[in-house]
Amino acid sequence: MTSDLTEIRNIGPATARALIGAGVADAAYLRRIGAHEAYRALLVAGESPHFIGYYVLCMAVQGRPWNDCKGAEKAALRVRFDALVAEVRGQPLSGLEAALDEIGVIAPRG
Repeated sequence: MTSDLTEIRNIGPATARALIGAGVADAAYLRRIGAHEAYRALLVAGESPHFIGYYVLCMAVQGRPWNDCKGAEKAALRVRFDALVAEVRGQPLSGLEAALDEIGVIAPRG
């Protein structure tokens, strides 16, 4: 599948593949749902949460360099990220996580 996601600043091939796998197929859809909901889709699809990835995606959607996120803005994004991760962890495990949990490879969430 081809996608224009890598045309967005800060989004490389690996992130584009992850987004596509999570149902965010193109730049127009990413812009429509926003970085927060796109990151939710990544988490629900089984991606591990990483704050840097979250704020880089937020900057990408705004067309800003990833390292433009600083100070109070970064602190506010951290609060949103932590709340999102806590919310998603309340959801059932993804297929892979459930299988790994069943054989005892990952620690229980929560």
